[in-house]
Amino acid sequence: MESTMLRKMPLAVPALVALSAVLSCPGAAAQAAAQTAAQTAACAAAPHGATTLFLRGGMNGWGSFDNYAFTYKCDAYYLNVNSLGLQEFKIADAAWSVPLTFGAPDQHLLRADTPAPLGHGGDAAAPGNIKFKFSGEHTVRLAFPAGRAELSIGAKTFPDDEGGSLTDKIALSLRHDTRALADKAPFGSAGAGTEIAFALNGLPGATGATLVIEKRRLEGNQEVLEYTEVARVPMTPARSGGSERWSAKHRFADPAIYGYYFEVQSGGATYIYQNNRNAVYWTREQGTNGLGLVGRAGARVNAIRRFRQTIHAGDFRVPGWARDAVYYYIFPDRFRNGDKRNDPTPGRSRYQDKDVEFHANWLDKPYRPGSGDGSDAHVNNDFFGGDLRGVIDKLDYIKALGANTIYMTPLFRATSNHKYDTGDYRNIDPGFGSNADYTRLVKEAAKRGIRLIADASFNHTGSDSIYFDRYAKYPAKGAFEAGKIAPDSPYASWYSFAPGQAEPEKSYKGWSGVADLPELDKSARSWRDFAYGAPDSVTRLWLARGAAGWRMDVAPWVPDDFWREWRKVVKSERPDALTIAETWFDSSKYFLGDTFDTTMNYIFRNAVLDYAGGMDARIAYRNIELMREAYPPQAFYALMNLLSTHDQARSLHVLGDVGGDPASLALAKRRMRMAVFFQMMFPGAPAVYYGDEVGLSGGDDPANRAGYPWADLGGKPDLALLAAFKALIRMRDKFPVLRHGSIDAPLLLDEHVLVLARRDGANWALTATNNDGHARSVNVTLPAGAPTSFTDALSGKPVRAVGGRIRMTVPALYGTVLVGRAK
Repeated sequence: MESTMLRKMPLAVPALVALSAVLSCPGAAAQAAAQTAAQTAACAAAPHGATTLFLRGGMNGWGSFDNYAFTYKCDAYYLNVNSLGLQEFKIADAAWSVPLTFGAPDQHLLRADTPAPLGHGGDAAAPGNIKFKFSGEHTVRLAFPAGRAELSIGAKTFPDDEGGSLTDKIALSLRHDTRALADKAPFGSAGAGTEIAFALNGLPGATGATLVIEKRRLEGNQEVLEYTEVARVPMTPARSGGSERWSAKHRFADPAIYGYYFEVQSGGATYIYQNNRNAVYWTREQGTNGLGLVGRAGARVNAIRRFRQTIHAGDFRVPGWARDAVYYYIFPDRFRNGDKRNDPTPGRSRYQDKDVEFHANWLDKPYRPGSGDGSDAHVNNDFFGGDLRGVIDKLDYIKALGANTIYMTPLFRATSNHKYDTGDYRNIDPGFGSNADYTRLVKEAAKRGIRLIADASFNHTGSDSIYFDRYAKYPAKGAFEAGKIAPDSPYASWYSFAPGQAEPEKSYKGWSGVADLPELDKSARSWRDFAYGAPDSVTRLWLARGAAGWRMDVAPWVPDDFWREWRKVVKSERPDALTIAETWFDSSKYFLGDTFDTTMNYIFRNAVLDYAGGMDARIAYRNIELMREAYPPQAFYALMNLLSTHDQARSLHVLGDVGGDPASLALAKRRMRMAVFFQMMFPGAPAVYYGDEVGLSGGDDPANRAGYPWADLGGKPDLALLAAFKALIRMRDKFPVLRHGSIDAPLLLDEHVLVLARRDGANWALTATNNDGHARSVNVTLPAGAPTSFTDALSGKPVRAVGGRIRMTVPALYGTVLVGRAK
């Protein structure tokens, strides 16, 4: 994804914060009837009717999530937020409607308890982000005095629930753990046609219990989230001593994401036992499965937090090589300049209708327009000269690192430095080389056992493309030739236009409002044929040219039926090709067996970096446990587990390298080594973003896209860090159990230490990580069947279990691996 469109919406690593969306109005039951009537009479109707407004910011990936939804009460919209640190956000409806997108008219930090006027998208000057430094629980109040938006944030004063605390002992005793086989079996994602047994436990005395099964509809970037009831299954009680167990079964016929919860009657009232309130990174729905929570029935239906159950196709297959992959992830313009003859040249090369900028010094920082760094006013038009010849020249380096799969951001002809504004899907960008260079790269990589993954956006093209041709550069007529709608263009049906607009940008829809990226009509048959359907389609062409798979940009913005057809083409063309989605949220819906094999695992990134940065391991690991349960094993073991990307700040920056202080940098590198240790020891396919391995740092785009610090160009790569990366990748390669071994719930999980068992036949591994600044020793109970003798994979020393328990000493900010073989 090209993150420039989010410049006014900077994405931060979202903290695992508890945020209470208020579901009902407070206090009425406690007030006298006359007082209530008078108050009600004085209340004004909600200024925006039934439209729901959301707090959308860095803490939630700028999404429209129910747990960030405001509730209107009498005179204003209210929302309770529990967060820490500086946060940036806007307030908007689910569609980012222009008149309902509210932001700050300036960039000043809001002061607590001080009302501040807000602007909206229809103002002459588009409003910026709202900035506030949270320090725990706060109430956010949005009012509209005299029709103008006004925001105030202060200490929490708005109650979460007018009903107060639950007192029913039976309701409070209810318990269901989605990961306990006694409560739900079989575990995790299941194949279509599987019958699943459910159980709910509690004190005796409930008068009835019902298992409610629903099917989920999730579309777009989570804008559409709906559940449709599938079944209501009466549960059967059985008493045992002082407890009661309610049981039911349901057979899930079709692949889908399902939700379920329990309705329980006790003492004349109905209660809901539902998912917990744990946040899931980037994900609209709350709840990480596991143990749930009880609440009163009667809340609005979309406020129920369903437990989620994945049912995948029985024939879902993922290429076997994917779980053995180690990705080297390259932003091509910034990796290596191998041929200066193809460098973009100011005065000759063009970025749309503008000039380009070129860095004569490879070690320059990427330009940030408006920062005073000497750049022009345009984004994405500064180049360093990286190309395919540079990648070919460094294949031995990539091989020596231990990587066996190269993923590069788009290589197709385009005018920007990121190339997501595709100009010609069939040809390599001249600044990167030629189609022949790509063929040579494929062949040279194959000699070294390295595969290549192609990248493309089938959601949008560039405005400066042979298909759109806004700037009238190309021989064939584009759909928006010279800034005018061209109905007779062969590409006219690919886009949707609004005739009669005075401003060109208003004549078509730019993806997420970015005019440089005209959005494609994904339902157009002509576009689908060009993208994948025709014998010479883009999808088939690059597979034939040697790509081992596709990573597809902004996958959620493309309809599911498009991906279903596309997958069939990919697998028919090359059965072992890997399909990777760019999704940031819970990706379960893409792992049903009919669209993608795997995803760029942003949830993994956030959880591991938070853990390495000092977060309580018990909190950070919740999201990973959700993936273990929700994703089919074949997808889980092939996840592209990354720590840095071209759309997010580099891991070293996130872990503390922000000010150039040597002590902070040294600590950040220790934390990074721990994160990489976890990454390499965990199931899935680890991805190394170019330069991370030698200490390349940088914040949000464009700082995260700096040039690799090659020593022969004056850079100072951290060779000690490089050696640490190599050693960990070698260990992963040496012990197949670290790549193929099964994984269950943690053997031990406390504030700092996480211990996992991996098993591959008779081969076992125990991996432990510690995010504390001091070494920690823990005693771990071994699972049944585990060996009693292990070897420390780092030191080579033997370690023996005694009485079914083993003692592990885990270094500060690092980890330990014990390997053994059962007899």
